[in-house]
Amino acid sequence: MASGPVPLTREIAHCQSFYHRSVTGIQVSVIGSGPEHEASAEEVGRLLAERGCTVVTGGLGGVMAAAARGAKAGGGTTIGILPGEHRADANEWIDHAVVTGIGHARNLAVVASGDAVIAVGGSWGTLAEIAFARRLGRPVVVLEPGWQVEGEGIERAAIPAEAVERALSLVRA
Repeated sequence: MASGPVPLTREIAHCQSFYHRSVTGIQVSVIGSGPEHEASAEEVGRLLAERGCTVVTGGLGGVMAAAARGAKAGGGTTIGILPGEHRADANEWIDHAVVTGIGHARNLAVVASGDAVIAVGGSWGTLAEIAFARRLGRPVVVLEPGWQVEGEGIERAAIPAEAVERALSLVRA
């Protein structure tokens, strides 16, 4: 019996196809805060999932949890970009938790991970995320009522369904 290395042609081909595959599918970041906006965020998450999108959030509670909960209800996949160092901090509707250990600076990663951004309510962190998104060239849809910001690449929507449609049309444009 001959000894020596075993040919790995099939395994190498698999690895090459895996690591050189193109990334498909649309990811939409849902940002915001405020308990009064959670129902809208949940509807946004559900509608995005029903359209086949992966929903990206900051992975914690409030609007982030509501959007992820909606996405799961719609049969979708969720990604949570966490500010801390522990995956266990993610809300129960997060499929893939990304720990950063960088606190609020993770807001950049949240919007960078989406092909578009939908803002649902929010405070200062949301405003920073809108600015990061535009700096990166990501389209932003602000669901009313929301930050009163204007400029190229920022649109407004009155209801969750309109926000989702606008975001997806901007991604495909």
